[in-house]
Amino acid sequence: MTVPIILDIEASGFGQGSYPIEIGFSGRHGEGWCSLIRPESEWIHWDLDAARVHGIPREVLIERGNTAQFVAEQLNFFLGGRTVYTDGWGQDYVWLACLFESAQIAPKFKLVDLYEIIDDDQLPNWNATKEQVVKELRVARHRASSDARVLQLTWLRTYDEAKKMQNGQTV
Repeated sequence: MTVPIILDIEASGFGQGSYPIEIGFSGRHGEGWCSLIRPESEWIHWDLDAARVHGIPREVLIERGNTAQFVAEQLNFFLGGRTVYTDGWGQDYVWLACLFESAQIAPKFKLVDLYEIIDDDQLPNWNATKEQVVKELRVARHRASSDARVLQLTWLRTYDEAKKMQNGQTV
């Protein structure tokens, strides 16, 4: 079994016109990476409900965010040649494309839906396991790298539980 690399993206909103504001991942050994993204001049959409969820004011992005080009280059450096998974593939794919288009470079990694590697045997315990992981990690904010780590640990634990059940072991 190879531990999946999990990527998560926070965005300015939930619909059309939204753009990435923070991106993070949890690597195969649990190492994390995260970056705020400074909005490009044409990125003007801002949803107050989304801002309340992730807790990142637009002013902070402008002051502390990295450029789309820098973030895209860093992602290619860390993730180049790898398959990376996300639980919000439909949205994250669009936001990732927005980031790389603004940077005017191509991603060197493949983004895949996490549900492609979640077995049916993992699903019954998924939500309870995820809640337990959130409690153990004391995740207080909805942020990209911590969300990615929660998903990765949830996948690992439910995978292990499913394999034990398949082998007739009690969990």
